[in-house]
Amino acid sequence: MDNDWKKRLGVVYSTNPDFKYEEQDSGSESVTLPAAKQKLIVGIDRKGRGGKTVTFVKGFVGSEEDLAALGRSLKVKCGVGGTAKDGEITIQGDLRDKVTALLISMGYVLTKRGN
Repeated sequence: MDNDWKKRLGVVYSTNPDFKYEEQDSGSESVTLPAAKQKLIVGIDRKGRGGKTVTFVKGFVGSEEDLAALGRSLKVKCGVGGTAKDGEITIQGDLRDKVTALLISMGYVLTKRGN
């Protein structure tokens, strides 16, 4: 049985008899820009993490798969854990210098090195 009402949660009821609900296409992901056209920001953050320091990489434009692949390669080369979601890569520890060097060697352009 198809539960299509779950896709319409949060939609206001319409009294128009001719109203036709149209779903938004969530399958369209953005195209990943080449490494030379990416403008990334590398910085550190301590807020909301119990005093632990993390290195973040913001500004990635592309699909979630490509973001995850870049995050995975950075985590492996740094030898630490982390995550890649919502257009941001988070790496455990203060590894700004190492991450910056790795991204430049991969061909990425860094606009800013935060903090």
